[in-house]
Amino acid sequence: MRFLVAQPGPAFSVQDVYVGWVEALKDLGHTAVEFNLDRRLAFYSSAEFEYEGERRHLSDDQVTEMAINGLCASLYKVRPDVLLVVSGFFVPLALMDLARKAYGTRVVVLHTESPYEDDRQLQVAEHADLNLLNDPTNIDQFKQVSRAVYMPHAYRPTLHCPGPAKPELVCDLGFVGTGYQSRVDFFESMDLDGLDVLLGGNWQLLAEDSPLRKYLGHDIDKCLDNEETVDLYRSARVGINLYRRESRKPELSQGWAMGPREVEMAACGAFFLRDSRPEGDELLPMLPRFSSPAEASELLRWWLAHDRLRRDAAEAARVAVQNRTFTNHAKQLLRLLET
Repeated sequence: MRFLVAQPGPAFSVQDVYVGWVEALKDLGHTAVEFNLDRRLAFYSSAEFEYEGERRHLSDDQVTEMAINGLCASLYKVRPDVLLVVSGFFVPLALMDLARKAYGTRVVVLHTESPYEDDRQLQVAEHADLNLLNDPTNIDQFKQVSRAVYMPHAYRPTLHCPGPAKPELVCDLGFVGTGYQSRVDFFESMDLDGLDVLLGGNWQLLAEDSPLRKYLGHDIDKCLDNEETVDLYRSARVGINLYRRESRKPELSQGWAMGPREVEMAACGAFFLRDSRPEGDELLPMLPRFSSPAEASELLRWWLAHDRLRRDAAEAARVAVQNRTFTNHAKQLLRLLET
């Protein structure tokens, strides 16, 4: 089967989802043609032109339009059996309709932002033949407009696996993620005095007077790539998973499924504290859960003092997620496409 896989745009976080699916489809013997939207967006964002004697750049809308034009061309050239759209942040709905009606291509959208952005994702779902949701909280609403199934987050065994710590990344507490305000408030409320803490990810909006600035492991205008993120998972004595509370609507902030970082940390053999969710509580009961900054602080210090118990819990968590690979999920997708 011939797939055209549309990269989501951002070159971090969901990039690993994109790479994982491409690798899995190829490993299973299928053709997976990659559409590198991230590089195209970067190229057109940096382009300059002269207009009325001034050097100018394209507007954000123009950058997106120019980059997406390449996807139209790829559809015409590749004539894929399936257009697999990861996230769909930038893909126009009209283009998805074109793929289905003009070329007979089936459109599969992998929604990565459930439940936080399900309002937007529902609008996209109407234009797809199959929708894969990373959280099933609102799946009944998706089923009313199109075919939809729950597809859990997965990991890449070639990347997310146990390995040696990097001396420069060894710390008591490590976290990688976007610095949403809810996370900033949580970490600022924790008792981290005397601890070696390392934060990575997108923290560009962090206030200049925030006490968290001293914990950033890289320049604030940069971000850890997925390989560096794995190095941090392996190097932190304790990790932490903390869900964002920001969403388009308050009722969309409470999910059921584990997030990608939980699956990846567990696959790397990392020990971490858990922000409770039903799926995680069921699959990873060996890892401690917290409900407040104070409780997280107490758990952190207790587990830092119990090395053997941390190792045992981390190994049990690694075993618990071992089947959640992109290859297994790709096999499920292929079965769905046959029905």
